[in-house]
Amino acid sequence: MSLNVREQFGQIDIYVFDQILRGNIAAGMRVLDAGCGRGRNLVHLLRQGCEIFALDADRDGVEYVRRLSASLGNNLPQENFQVGLIERMPFPDAFADVVLCNSVLHFARDDEHFRAMLSELWRVLRPGGMLFCRLGSRIGMDFERVRGNKYVVGDGQEWFLVNEEMLMELSREMNAILVDPLKTTIVQNHRCMTTWVLRKQP
Repeated sequence: MSLNVREQFGQIDIYVFDQILRGNIAAGMRVLDAGCGRGRNLVHLLRQGCEIFALDADRDGVEYVRRLSASLGNNLPQENFQVGLIERMPFPDAFADVVLCNSVLHFARDDEHFRAMLSELWRVLRPGGMLFCRLGSRIGMDFERVRGNKYVVGDGQEWFLVNEEMLMELSREMNAILVDPLKTTIVQNHRCMTTWVLRKQP
């Protein structure tokens, strides 16, 4: 029996789906989802035979992803799914072909925390690999500043928000290749979410 779209792809982020459609994330790749939550971006990749690793600070989320993986019968070791912090990931250098970090970086406490997380995401990515980040930004809307790069978004939460200049400067600092131009979705009167996709120089 064929699967319906929801069964095949789960609640996948549309911009992750775009990278799959273009062949930038494919079967056989080692994919690390840093800040995996409950695995919304992993259902299809698990089905397709990617070598999945995942990390999240929420123990319940990691356990959910372990059960999800087991239910799809791909025999990945339970140790692939770990509880931990992005700024101190337990994976070796140049580990993954693709690193996903979806809707996580805007929860950085400050600039130092943001850079610590980004440094780890970049460290575990192999040369030639792709880093996919989707994060809150100030590209397209104004927000009330709290301090530094922390702002109040539409629902009252305090987020660490980047802008275009900051992302482009960080890309240069890392000597990264932009896979795509920055793409930002504006959610009316609430938030801006920017997709930032980089390739590590071989």
